[in-house]
Amino acid sequence: MTTDAFLADCRARLAFDLLSNTWNAVVLWALRDGPRRPVELRERIGGISSKVLTETLRRLQFNGLVERRADSDAPSRVEYRLTALGRTLLAPIDAVGAWAFEYGDEVMAAQDAACVPDPQSPPSAP
Repeated sequence: MTTDAFLADCRARLAFDLLSNTWNAVVLWALRDGPRRPVELRERIGGISSKVLTETLRRLQFNGLVERRADSDAPSRVEYRLTALGRTLLAPIDAVGAWAFEYGDEVMAAQDAACVPDPQSPPSAP
């Protein structure tokens, strides 16, 4: 891997793409303790619609990170679980979460500062 791997290597871009979607990481993290039915995931996550959860689960399944299992006695009863590949993303998600916990206030302060007009700048013309 070259030092420019993040710029040139599409595999690195793939990994960043997987983690850049907010719901991907959240759903993977919600599945870390074992299989869950969609209704359980929605309750555990909060703030996610059924439609977005379904789209996210399909995307994660397409990428081999989540497995869908239907109950043979009740085919409408399905649950989702992490695959071995999906489990490999838990450590990076945990690391990003730890970073956010430690530096989130600084990021929000920078955002707030960027939204405050600079008193030294001339007012913009209408």
